[in-house]
Order: sequence, then C-alpha cells, then structure tokens
Amino acid sequence: MKKKEDLRILKTKASLYRALMSLMKKKTFEDIKISEICSTSLINRSTFYDHFSDKYELIQSLMEDMREELIESLDINIKTDNIKEYYMELIKVLLDHIEDNKDIYLAMIKINSNSIARDMMTDAIISSATKEIDNKFINQTDIPTKTIVLFYANGIINVIIEELNNSKNFDKNKLLFVINELIPNLDHFTKK
Repeated sequence: MKKKEDLRILKTKASLYRALMSLMKKKTFEDIKISEICSTSLINRSTFYDHFSDKYELIQSLMEDMREELIESLDINIKTDNIKEYYMELIKVLLDHIEDNKDIYLAMIKINSNSIARDMMTDAIISSATKEIDNKFINQTDIPTKTIVLFYANGIINVIIEELNNSKNFDKNKLLFVINELIPNLDHFTKK
C-alpha cells in the first residue's frame, strides 16, 4: 500500500499535474520547459525539484497516480458467470475513467502521441483482469490466461485510442457497442 502523503505534498503535485496538462494541450511534452510548468503552477523551481528531478519524473508520477486510481476502480466485484459480461463491465469502468480524465488522456494520446497512457491503461487492465479471471473462472484451453487477457486488452486499448485520436467527441456508448460486437463469447472460460 502506498504511504500516505502530507496534504501540502499532494496539493503541490496536483498543481504541477494541472500545469503540465494545461501546457500539453498547447504544445508537445518535449517542448515544455520546467520553468513553464513552475510558472503555470505558481510553484517555485526549488519546490519542483524537491519533488521531481525532471519533467519526465513528473509525468511518470502523474501516470502512476492515474494507474493506481484506475486499478482501484477496476477492482470491483463483478458478479457474473459470463466472461464476456465481465470484460464489458471492466471496459465500462475504463471508459468512465477516461471520460472523467478526458483532458489528460487527450493531451497524452492525441496531442503528444505518448505511449505512457497506453501502457498505463494496458497494464491496469491486464493486472486486474488476470487476477480476477484466475480467481473466478476456469480456463479450459492450453493458452495461459495472461496471454488471452493480453490479446484482448491490447485490442480493446487500441480501439479506444483510435477513437480518442480520430473523433472530436469521445462517445463512450459507441465504443461499448463496437467492443461488445468485437469480443466473442469466450466459451473456453467457465465459472468456478
């Protein structure tokens, strides 16, 4: 479990995160300078360096916080005997997270073409789904569960990223419909 941080540290990080996201809406991450992050956040450079060694550590921290938040959201108790229904519930939670943090995802994926957000989403889905499927379902194939989860998680994430990249309005319901049509029934899993 993550050590509880001082409220001042949390506020400082939140201010730096907001400043970074604000700047990333206007320019690429590579073009952003620490002085701009500090100026936008109204935080001194020395305070920035008390928390982060560089802007890469700042963005990594932001994505790690988002990953933890997403994994916490994904660790819901889905009561279903059907693996496809389980996947669809996970996807709904992921899409809700994207919708709630749309500015961050758009800045990371669309404007900056950064793979950190993709990696974070994929990792969160794979770790949550593998654990949950291993605990609640029996895999009746010779293919390891993690391989199956990896296959579907990457496909799902790529469909979501394509939608974020190519549409002006993120449409969660449209994505749910498309993904539901693409995922087969996965009859090789049965409830334990």
